[in-house]
Amino acid sequence: MSSKSKHKLSMAMAFLILFGVVSLFSDITHEGANSIWGSFMSTIGASAGLVGFISGLGELIGYSLRYVFGRLADRSRKYWLLTIVGYVLDTAAVPLLALIGPNGWIAACILLVVQRMGKAIKKPAKDTIMSFAASQEGAGKSFGIQEVLDQIGAFLGPVLLYVVMLFKTEGTTFEIYSFCFAILAIPAAITLIILIVTRLKFPNPDKFEPEPASKEKFKLKKEFVFYIIGISLFAFGFIDYSIVLLHVSNVYADISGSLQETTSFVTTGNLPLLYAGAMLVDAVAALLFGLLYDKKGMWSLVIATLISAPFAFFIFAIKSVPMLIIGIALWGVGMGAQESILKAVVTKMVPKNNRATGYGIFELSFGIFWFLGSWLLGVLYDVSVIAMIVVSIAAQVLSIPFYILSTWKRKPKGGDPVQAEASTLPTGNSQGEVNPELPEGTDKAQESQNLPTSSTPSMVFSPQERAVYKAPPL
Repeated sequence: MSSKSKHKLSMAMAFLILFGVVSLFSDITHEGANSIWGSFMSTIGASAGLVGFISGLGELIGYSLRYVFGRLADRSRKYWLLTIVGYVLDTAAVPLLALIGPNGWIAACILLVVQRMGKAIKKPAKDTIMSFAASQEGAGKSFGIQEVLDQIGAFLGPVLLYVVMLFKTEGTTFEIYSFCFAILAIPAAITLIILIVTRLKFPNPDKFEPEPASKEKFKLKKEFVFYIIGISLFAFGFIDYSIVLLHVSNVYADISGSLQETTSFVTTGNLPLLYAGAMLVDAVAALLFGLLYDKKGMWSLVIATLISAPFAFFIFAIKSVPMLIIGIALWGVGMGAQESILKAVVTKMVPKNNRATGYGIFELSFGIFWFLGSWLLGVLYDVSVIAMIVVSIAAQVLSIPFYILSTWKRKPKGGDPVQAEASTLPTGNSQGEVNPELPEGTDKAQESQNLPTSSTPSMVFSPQERAVYKAPPL
């Protein structure tokens, strides 16, 4: 094998990177909007209670519908159609906020719900087609790379609007925010253009992963149930950044008019930069823990949870800017693990033909408990900050035993307990070579699932295989 062929980019990795760029521009759009959305709503007549209710309702609707659209994706196999429709709703709703009038809080709430519905439609289908390619490159590494690109966008979005607000000094705060939403139409349009290019170049991403030897109906296996309980506890205890932002605004930030800087290190003008910093930590953590997952399996999630769980103590218990920054960095570690490892685990646990349903169940449970946890922790913040910190840390730590339980299967007849992850070895390395270390007793059906989709050493497809990706018309 020549050194040149070793360094060629596989078709699966090219697909993952291209889709990652789609996520990058999508996150510039909606994370940029998220960094000013609450303040914008206050300028058009919405109360703090209404903002909190609509935000929670939007998340609840968005996550609840993901199971429905996951089932639909598995039944119809229209992964691309659902992904594209979801992205259109998700990205188009943001720049439309620029058209909202000074008292248009009802229309703004409707657009928020539409944006969350777009995410609900696209997420199970998108994660599923990503998992097809991830099966060839390592699930942890693949979702880690995806999250890095995603969080680069999440970093650039708030920074972009910060720069816009520095130069857009004329007009009221409402007019400045409206101008910011209009600017976000640019990354929104780029998102859809690159998405269509990806669809044309890779119309059949399911070809990356071999078909299973037999198709079985979806069943909630015990290890998957344990895993869902674990991620639900994690979601319940993980404090939403809106509460972090509220605390920082109340305790640290000097309130200054017209977004002007003050002598304080943390100000209302640079709050978007604080969030952007958390997104950078998120990106680095996602890649590191994604790579660790491919080597250590579920233990990487245990390690990430132990590291990030105390973030609430550093942010809320100690009034110190260095401790605040440490706490927000730990919060970013938790977010990074959440976005890379949690999705990678579903790829390993759920068969190909039922994976969108698996992602739907994952997103539904995660979203419901995120909503309930955010609600309870928000109430506790007003009653007792210490109680909020204890509940947050305890819920995250309690998820660890369930992560560990999810790695074990029932004891087979005449044998020792078999770890769930041991039966799901990587399908091949980055050169497409079959992993020679198959578990003893692997049957032919299992072994066939561990074969790569391409026989060429570098996973670069042959001309016949490339023909699969010549796109039919949309």
